[in-house]
This record gives sequence, structure tokens and C-alpha cells, in this order.
Amino acid sequence: MKITELLDRATEPLISYEIIPPKRGSSAAHLMAVVEELMVFDPPFIDVTSHSAEAQYEEMPDGTWIRRVKRKRPGTIGICAAIKGRYGIETVPHLLCHGFTRNETEDALIELSYLGINNLMALHGDDTGFQKTVPPGTMVNSSAVELVRQIAAMNEGTYLGELIQADPSDFCVGVAGYPEKHYKSPNLTRDIQALKVKLDAGAHYVTTQMFFDNRHYFSFVERCRDAGITVPIIPGVKILTNKRQLELIPSRFHVEIPEDLAAEIEAAKPDSVADVGVEWALKQCDELMSANVPCLHFYIMQRTAVVRRVAGPLRNRA
Repeated sequence: MKITELLDRATEPLISYEIIPPKRGSSAAHLMAVVEELMVFDPPFIDVTSHSAEAQYEEMPDGTWIRRVKRKRPGTIGICAAIKGRYGIETVPHLLCHGFTRNETEDALIELSYLGINNLMALHGDDTGFQKTVPPGTMVNSSAVELVRQIAAMNEGTYLGELIQADPSDFCVGVAGYPEKHYKSPNLTRDIQALKVKLDAGAHYVTTQMFFDNRHYFSFVERCRDAGITVPIIPGVKILTNKRQLELIPSRFHVEIPEDLAAEIEAAKPDSVADVGVEWALKQCDELMSANVPCLHFYIMQRTAVVRRVAGPLRNRA
């Protein structure tokens, strides 16, 4: 079932989750155990992130440096197929522009279609320090808009090669939204205009970057509606669990941590930080659910302990 259909049929805000593939060489057993723990909450869908190749430099005994390029976390499509096959719930693989050619993207889309996975997130992807060498005659999607257009073309039966009577795909496409604006955008107005272009190109819903002040989300949604954006806008939620996140999250994700939340975390004992994060997230989610958001999307990576402390009470209150 498509994500938009799940949202349309829901009588109360849904609760979904986002996980990250294991590192190369690691078993998927731990990740599947994470999914198993989430099943008690009947998740309508689970997102699985994707990661392009990274450039890494290794110093050799003679003092020279070797550049190695590899994907640290492959397996997004396989994990999505395993989760859907084992548990019968929808999965949403993340598809990236950065690090992949349009031909590789088309191959991935064909695989997903064969597997019956018809939901995905179209993203540009982070700069990993590796710029893919593109063979002559091969193209890349330079932006999420171009990626959405490629997927939309396949939904119309148009592939990269000249195929006769090609079957159209049937993907439901999500894209990212930034309540505090994308860090590369000069201002929020321009950023919302860019979001509308992605939706006009064929995307169907929006999932936002994490935020810790609901005013950012409510203002963002209002401005999106004023700009003519009518699709569902799902808020992204992150639960803080340690003091290092006060520096890591703003620097990596370019979001603000409110002063009172930061002060509470700084004052807390290390083993009590998660308690502060859980209480803050519960208040955030209560307010969001009272505003009838379509869904709460938790960024959990591979940890379920704290999200269970939030999702459990929320389900009981719904």
C-alpha cells in the first residue's frame, strides 16, 4: 500500500520509524531484532536509509596515504525486502542522487518494482568526499528534483533506453522538507519554493528534518500551504540521549536545540539525559498529535529503548 493511502485511511496520527543499515561486514540480525521490537507498535511503514560510497584515506607504514572508496552501509534494498517479506509492512528505501548514475538508479527502481516495494524517498544525499567518475554517455541526477523526475518518468513507462511498450512503475515518492531551511538555501522562502518544484515534478508527500521546537514545524506547514503545497507533511522526531548531541546534531543536521532543552541536558547527570530527551519528545509529540499531524516519524537509527518509552505512551493516549 502506498504511504499516501496509509495516511488517507488513518483515523489518528500514525507512528513510523527510520532505521539505518548495518555496517559492511556486519550481520543484519541486530537490525532485524530492532524491527522485531518495533512490531509491538504495529508500525505502518519503516524507512531504511541509504549511503553512497565514501572516500577514506589510510596511512601506510612508509608514510604514504592510500585513498579507498567504498560504501560503509550497503544493503538498503535487501533490508527493505527482508522486512516487508517477514513482517508484511511497507518499507521505504531511500534513493540518492549523490554517488549513483541514472542508470544505476533505474536498475534499483526496477529491482524495487520486482520486489513489490512501491514507496521510496528521493534525496540528494550527503557529500561524502567522493565524486563518482561518470563514464562517457552516462548521466547523473544532480538534484533531488531530477531524481523525482526520473522516477515520475518511469511511472509513465518512460525508461532511459528506448523501450517498446515498457510497463510503467507505480512508485509513491516522498521528499525531504526543512522547517528551519536547508543549510544551502539562502532563506526559508527559497527553500519552500524548491520543495514545491520537487512536488510539482511528481513527489507525493514530505517528511521533515528533525526539529525540537514545534513552532518551526507549524510555521513551515503554514508557509507551505500558502505556497500552494497541499500534500501531507510528516514531522520528523529525534529523541536526545546524550550530551554530545548538543554539538553533533546542530553541526551535522543544521537544526536548533532550544535553550531550555539544552540547559536541562547540560544540567542532567549522564545517565539521566535520556530521561530529559524522552520527556521533551513526549511533550512535542502530544502537541503535534493534538494538531492532527498525519504521522510522527521517529529517527531511531538502530536504538529502540528510548523510542519505546515515547511510542508506548503515545499509542495509549491516541
